[in-house]
Amino acid sequence: RPDILLIPLVAFDKNLNRLGYGGGYYDRLIQKLEKKKKILKIGLALSGQQIKKVPTNKYDQRLDYIVTNECIIK
Repeated sequence: RPDILLIPLVAFDKNLNRLGYGGGYYDRLIQKLEKKKKILKIGLALSGQQIKKVPTNKYDQRLDYIVTNECIIK
C-alpha cells in the first residue's frame, strides 16, 4: 500500500503538473521518498488555480491526483 503525500501548489494543469512555491522542496522530497516506497502524490487546490499549461523541467514531479473544491483530476 502506498504512502500518501498531500502537496500544496500555486497552480496546476490538466496533465497533473504543479507549479509550487519555488525552490523545488516537494520535487526533491518526492524523489527521496520514492526511492524507498511507492508514494501516492495528491495536490490540493482550488479550481481557480488551474492554468492551461504549467512550465516544467526534468526535475518536476507529476502528481497522481489533484483534488479541488469542484473535482478530482487523475
